[in-house]
Amino acid sequence: MKTVTLEHEYAAPAKVVWALATDLDVLKEIMKGVVTFEGLPSGRVHQGQNITVQVSLFGKLPPQPYFMEVLECDDNAMILRSFEKGAGVKAWCHTLTVEPQPSGSRLRDVIEIDAGWMSWAFALWAGFLYRKRHEPRVRMLADMQAKQAATDLIGSNLR
Repeated sequence: MKTVTLEHEYAAPAKVVWALATDLDVLKEIMKGVVTFEGLPSGRVHQGQNITVQVSLFGKLPPQPYFMEVLECDDNAMILRSFEKGAGVKAWCHTLTVEPQPSGSRLRDVIEIDAGWMSWAFALWAGFLYRKRHEPRVRMLADMQAKQAATDLIGSNLR
């Protein structure tokens, strides 16, 4: 068993980051070019949800079955816990939390991985995968803030 922990800071309110981090359409978008998903549902993750997909690394490797059970998804506490398995992994237990910070928010991913003797390799992959999500989220949040600022400006000009 290997554990990987990553933290990323965002200059956006915690509730906004939480909504982005728990949206499956956003996941599909930010993972483009790294992981492709066949059969991924649309919309927000919810507690009790079971998701079975086919994943392909870099869109080049043959699709592999992958399963995710959402054990907890609490919008108030901003915590998501899932149990996942497949594509060579016996257990991938992911806990995602978002916390308010003075400068915006902090997103923390803790991933506990059991892939037998290959756990070390999957831990390296997890570190790469979750770090890779940061920059696309930063861009999406900046785009959202720019659109909101433009909407606010138009609204104030109409008054």
